[in-house]
Amino acid sequence: MKKWKYLTMTAVMGSALMLGACGSDSAQNGNNAETNAPASSGQEAADEKLQGSVAGDGSSTVAPIIEAVVEEYAGAQPDVKVSVGVSGTGGGFEKFIAGETDFSNASRNIKDEEKSKLEEAGIDFTELALAYDGLSVVVNPENDWAKDLTVEQLQKIWVEDGKEKKWSDIDPSWPDEKIVYYSPGTDSGTYDYFDEVILDGADLVSSATLSEDDNMLVQGVAGDKNAIGFFGYAYYLENKDKLNIVKVNGVEPTNETIEGGEYTPLSRPLFTYVKNSAMKDNEAAYDFIQFTLENAGDMAEAVGYVRLPEEKYTEGLKTLEGLK
Repeated sequence: MKKWKYLTMTAVMGSALMLGACGSDSAQNGNNAETNAPASSGQEAADEKLQGSVAGDGSSTVAPIIEAVVEEYAGAQPDVKVSVGVSGTGGGFEKFIAGETDFSNASRNIKDEEKSKLEEAGIDFTELALAYDGLSVVVNPENDWAKDLTVEQLQKIWVEDGKEKKWSDIDPSWPDEKIVYYSPGTDSGTYDYFDEVILDGADLVSSATLSEDDNMLVQGVAGDKNAIGFFGYAYYLENKDKLNIVKVNGVEPTNETIEGGEYTPLSRPLFTYVKNSAMKDNEAAYDFIQFTLENAGDMAEAVGYVRLPEEKYTEGLKTLEGLK
C-alpha cells in the first residue's frame, strides 16, 4: 500500500478524484467525488476486473478516510466508478433514505427517526465502524488564555443565553473581547455529537458561523484572535500550524488519548452505513466496502484519525460477508 497523505478536501494523485466539501446548499446541487479511471489495456487480468458504479454520501469528518480509500481503490479496480458526496451526516442519511446511495458515511450513530424513515422506505441497512475521532476544540494561535477548558466552561461559551459573550465572562482574567464562533452546520454529525455531549440539547449560540465545510471553519478561526471552533481531529492535524488545540478537562486529543478513552467526552467512533440490498446485488458496491474495511485502519492513520483494534475490522468483514 502506498503512503497516502490527505490534502484537505482537494483532488490528489493518480485517478480523476474530486471531493467537494460542501454545505447544505451545495449538497443539494449534487457536488460529489468521483473516480472513473479508464480501463487498463494490454493486461491479461483485465477480464477479471469489476465494472459498475458505487454511490455514497455523508459526513465531512469521515471524508478524508473515504477519499484515501477511493484513491487506492481506483488502482485496484479502475473500471468501477465510485462517487462520494459530502453533504454532512444528516444530508447523507437523507439521500440514503431516498434510495440514492449504496452507503452513507456518518460521524454519529443513526437517529431513531432516520431508522424509522429507512424502515418506511423498505431499506435494510448495516452499521460498520471505520475509525475513532477526537472532536477537537481549536482557537487562534494568538489566543494564549483558553488553553485548557472544562466541559462546564465549554457549555458557558457555546450555549445560547441571550447575551453577547466575552472571554472575560468565562474567566475574569481573560480579555474583555467578544467571542467569535465557528461551528459545523446542523446537517453535520459533528454538530450533533457536540450538541449531545456538550450542549446537552440546549441551543448553540446564535451568532456562530455555521458551515458543513470544515476548511471554512479552519480559515475562520485562523483569521480571528478571538475565535473558537470545533471539528474532527484530522482537520486540526492538517492545519495545526494555523491553530491552537484546546485541552478538555486537562486532556489533549492525541492518538493515544482518543484510543484509550482518556479524551472524554469528545472521543467518538466514525461509521459507514451500507444498504443491505446493494451489498447483495451490486458486486462493485460489495467489493468497494470490503476494500474499505480492509484498508480503513491504514487510511485512518494516514489522514490523522485513530484505527480501530484489528478484531473490529475482522468483525466488520464477517458482518459484511453475511450480507452477500
